[in-house]
Amino acid sequence: MHDLDTDAGRLDEIGLEAFLTAYRARSVLRFLTCGSVDDGKSTLIGRMLHDARLVFDDHLAALEKDSARYGTTGEALDMALLVDGLKAEREQGITIDVAWRYFSTARRRFIIADCPGHVQYTRNMATGASHCQLAVILVDASAGLMEQTRRHAFICSLLGIKHLILAVNKMDLVGFDEAAFEAVRRDFTAFAGRLQVDDVQFIPVSARSGDNVVHRSERMPWYTGATLLGALETVHIANHENLIDLRLPIQRALRPSADFRGFAGTLAAGILRVGAEVVALPSGQRSKVASIYTPEGPVDAPPVETAQAPQAVVITLEDELDLTRGDMIAGAHNTPHLDQRLEAMVVWMNERPLAPGGRYLLKHTTQTVPAAVSQIRYAVDMGSLRRKPTGALALNDIGRVAITTDSPLAWDPYSRNRTTGAFILIDRLTCATVAAGMLVDRPSATRGGQDQADRWLHLTGPEAPAAARLVAEGLRRWGRPCQVISPALLAADLNCDLSADPAGPEATRRALAVARLIHEAGLTVIVAGFEDMSPQVAPLTRAVEGNPNAAAEALLQHLDGAAQ
Repeated sequence: MHDLDTDAGRLDEIGLEAFLTAYRARSVLRFLTCGSVDDGKSTLIGRMLHDARLVFDDHLAALEKDSARYGTTGEALDMALLVDGLKAEREQGITIDVAWRYFSTARRRFIIADCPGHVQYTRNMATGASHCQLAVILVDASAGLMEQTRRHAFICSLLGIKHLILAVNKMDLVGFDEAAFEAVRRDFTAFAGRLQVDDVQFIPVSARSGDNVVHRSERMPWYTGATLLGALETVHIANHENLIDLRLPIQRALRPSADFRGFAGTLAAGILRVGAEVVALPSGQRSKVASIYTPEGPVDAPPVETAQAPQAVVITLEDELDLTRGDMIAGAHNTPHLDQRLEAMVVWMNERPLAPGGRYLLKHTTQTVPAAVSQIRYAVDMGSLRRKPTGALALNDIGRVAITTDSPLAWDPYSRNRTTGAFILIDRLTCATVAAGMLVDRPSATRGGQDQADRWLHLTGPEAPAAARLVAEGLRRWGRPCQVISPALLAADLNCDLSADPAGPEATRRALAVARLIHEAGLTVIVAGFEDMSPQVAPLTRAVEGNPNAAAEALLQHLDGAAQ
């Protein structure tokens, strides 16, 4: 096992330059620990650092002193105090702010964000998670999944974290029983099926005594997987940088002399090359990259030919364009959305609830613009991850909203770019951050595959019209525009000349034409009562048998799951 002494030995053996080169070559994993309050997050990190011999002697001496003063573990060292540094945290025995720790092993360098578990500090947790690639979610084996555990897991999914390690902690309190571990595994697996994560690992641990944290536990022979540190060292973290879509938000225009006009910023995505054709947004002016400067090298270093995200750069263009802070440079043939109407998932962080019509400042990349929340589509129930209609978002609620900005923003969906797809809302009077948001495509955006089918519903059976009305009511509560087409609806107008056969072939042909127009306009269309409809766009077809309420509820659950 790697430790501080090993690094010191290697430094003496190979020399400083070689050691620094090898150190920089190690990959970096940014991860956070989260979960419900008092699940042992800080204790787990402290135990990992201690058992891996990554704590300096003076820190150990301070830990012994602090454990006697603040500790909650009797005569044993209180490992949580290695991370919880605030006086209020030590007095209350809880984590309040995000604590960042840095360490390395022979395989990898690590940056840890120890996030608070209390629901009051969910905003702190969301801030920490936004920088991470992996999340260690702790669960108390004796208590099982809590609502805050589900909330943290959902926030991790929203923020694009694709790797989760579920550390089932306090196994010593349940006698290291495999059945208790399997119960938590089953519950979380059922819940995680609705999360957008690629990889979930389950590890039974006891942070207090160190079982399966760094060293394998002899008290859980039934577990044959990796220890927590082993899993962190070996998890495959792909390059999350988007190197396809060129995005350079301009932070500052530089004009040190009459013969130099440059634009400084940090590449949010893509690869920048000298000679590449680019477009400036929102103006739409086009030019080519003349030169690229980076901070590497001496002060008078010559320009480079290429740069890539997330490098900080200064570029010059072949043409004199009037650009300023908040503008964005993008690839000429691969541009972001440019719009004033936005759709977003938000984590509300303010004591005062969010209500439709509220006006805020929206900070997106390097631009800050006035904005208004025009509609709250829905809130997310943390127990089931189902959507629920609401007129406001309270503190720590998560929901989908529609936002209108006073000037257009150049943006990408958060799932594609975590920089150009993220924003915060700021109170105009107090300047406090009140929400963190992730931009998503609007319902009217072009879609394909299953999403297209989910916007064209075909219900058959005698109770189909009644079920269609119930489904439409549910979709409208979610803020999803839709239209029901049925024989009764068209009989009084479009099909008034077909009273003898209101659901016959000609009536069906006309209904199909109307439905296709509604569908192509981006709305959801629900066709009910036409038994022989075979549209070119294959619909989601359901036969309504028996109670229309039950059929409508099942269909809404399907649509809700497809949208998550």
